[in-house]
Amino acid sequence: MTDTLDVRADVLGRTLSADPRFKQILDRLVAMSERDYYDPYRLFDWPATVVEDAWWMSPELMTTHGTAVAERLDEHELMALSKWESVNFYSLNVHGIRELLTEMVARVHMPGYEVTSEYFHHIIGEENDHMWFFATFCLRYAGTIYPNASMSFPGAGIPEADTFLVFARLLLFEELVDVFNQRMAVDDRLDPTIRKINAVHHQDESRHIAFGRQIVALLHAELRRTLPAARIADLEAYLKRYMRSSAESLCNPAAFADAGIAAPYEARRQVLADPAFDGFVARTFKRSTGFMTQEHILSDDTIPAL
Repeated sequence: MTDTLDVRADVLGRTLSADPRFKQILDRLVAMSERDYYDPYRLFDWPATVVEDAWWMSPELMTTHGTAVAERLDEHELMALSKWESVNFYSLNVHGIRELLTEMVARVHMPGYEVTSEYFHHIIGEENDHMWFFATFCLRYAGTIYPNASMSFPGAGIPEADTFLVFARLLLFEELVDVFNQRMAVDDRLDPTIRKINAVHHQDESRHIAFGRQIVALLHAELRRTLPAARIADLEAYLKRYMRSSAESLCNPAAFADAGIAAPYEARRQVLADPAFDGFVARTFKRSTGFMTQEHILSDDTIPAL
């Protein structure tokens, strides 16, 4: 097993160091992280409360947008749901960042990651800050962080692709989150504190996404040279299932229940079955599928239901 891992580390190291442009991008990202460094504990001035009967999430970003479930709710009920969908969104960030940190810490200064380790340090520090301010928001203004209730997602069963899939999942998570961050950072309907945490997160995530896209493209190009076409197709199917599952995790029955909506599990089932939700999934991952089709990671931009 050790010999196999050593060989994979050697291949990984050669793959990442063989592209001089990748090293140039890493150097630029490190410089940007140092330039944009901030102390989150001084940056945020947390107000005592956030107004309850108001939008906590841009309504167009809610999982119910355009569905029959939303049509049955009045504006005040939708505003209540926006609070709890936002709490679910920030809770998912906390859990997703924990996974990201675990993967990064396990790789920093390990064989194969010599080129990336310097930037890993910046990602680790920035993501730890993000987890703190998302958790702080949830606990201050909702009194809870929703548990990580996402379905257990089995691996693809392709050991040679394990490293690629780690970085592909992290990239998809970051790109999903950034779609929300960019919109909510500039939405005047939202409380200034909500706009600020989304704006700050977007500033850092734009760098992390740039890094993620580079490493994912390089690793998949290497897999296309070494794996049969059937295995590459299996990877595509896996990534599409992961995207759909990630989108569905944004629709949490606990949020429906906390918003006072009757039969929350049935409401979630109806939302996921509504044709409008397919449009929500496609919009949420439009940038991701566009990038991955351009890089020949996906053959098309469809994300079928599970």
